[in-house]
Amino acid sequence: MSTNAIPVPRAAHAPLWLLALVTFSGTLAMHIFVPALPIAARSLGAGIGEMQMTVSLYIFGLAVGQLVYGPLADRFGRRPVLLAGLSLYTAAGLAAALAPEVHALITARLFQAMGGCAGLVLGRSIVRDTAEPQEATRRLALMNLMVTVGPSIAPLVGGALATALGWRSIFYGLFALGIVGLLFTWRLLPETGRPGAAVSAPALARNYARLLRSPAFLGFSVGGGCATTSMYAFVASAPFIFVDQLHRPAHEAGIYLAILVSGVWLGSFLTSHLIARVRVDRLMIRSNALSVLAAFVLLGAALTDRLSVPLIVASMFLFTVGVGMASPAALTQAIGVNPQIIGSASGLYGFTQMAVGALCTALAGMGHRNPALASALVLAGAGIVAQLSFAVALRSQRKVVPVSAHSG
Repeated sequence: MSTNAIPVPRAAHAPLWLLALVTFSGTLAMHIFVPALPIAARSLGAGIGEMQMTVSLYIFGLAVGQLVYGPLADRFGRRPVLLAGLSLYTAAGLAAALAPEVHALITARLFQAMGGCAGLVLGRSIVRDTAEPQEATRRLALMNLMVTVGPSIAPLVGGALATALGWRSIFYGLFALGIVGLLFTWRLLPETGRPGAAVSAPALARNYARLLRSPAFLGFSVGGGCATTSMYAFVASAPFIFVDQLHRPAHEAGIYLAILVSGVWLGSFLTSHLIARVRVDRLMIRSNALSVLAAFVLLGAALTDRLSVPLIVASMFLFTVGVGMASPAALTQAIGVNPQIIGSASGLYGFTQMAVGALCTALAGMGHRNPALASALVLAGAGIVAQLSFAVALRSQRKVVPVSAHSG
């Protein structure tokens, strides 16, 4: 009888603005440094590839965190794990600001991502702990908005700070943001979960193994990453394209990147209206085809030396519209492969998506002599891989689903 007296965690109150803040902190740091890459490269005497590692490893850190923080929070509680993550994020921000050379900066960025991912993952968990389903849906919509808004305004903020105060000011700003989030979390956030929940590593491993043996899940998750987070390859290359190749000022690169990210918003908006009239699989294939077409336009311009700001912005805007449309479709297909393990599928899909983004960014960094050509090649190649992966997944799915299920 005594166990029934345990308070229900939903009684705890978690300020929504605080959850939005810690979520925003992790996503803001992803691309805020991008407009300052050429400036920091000259300051540290580093190459393009090395500087782009500060972006690709941040993305990789977000990928790993999506697999780690959930089980840790179930075992030790939301509050201590979030405080630990925010402490790591804050300390790494200061380390990045004081980095004497590029390899120290790369390392600091990796740890910054591992810390920042705590807010991204646990913010959603705390919402589910403290709100009834209808209210949780509204709050999670705000969390998702923070995930999108962070990368959208990050290039604008980073470009302005780097131009006015130097590239190190970006990390001092992130350090200050981490301090604010850490203090408010310590003072205002109660424990909302049930610490001590058993985390069965064998059960998690079995779920992941089942998914990794599924051609449908692998096709949708790898294809989803290639269709969406491959855009990070261009984002990390954009400052070198606009500043070094096209000789535009650094703050303009931030403006162009913000325009491109708005294409993701437009794609998501179009999907919400088209989903009632177009099947999810067709929407996924056709939206990625739009991105592939845009990538080949950019590739053609790079190969023929006809690059210009309007052409790059227009083609990449179309690419990101396709990204915004393909993203929810691929996620829906992936987590629906096995309804019994949706949670594991969601975490593994998130990991795969970010890992693909990190790989594409690293590959683009190898083309330091012509970053526009390198990023266009990566985008075009990733788009083709996405189409092939989707085809494999859909074929595998049709073999499992009885023919009668498709009738009508």
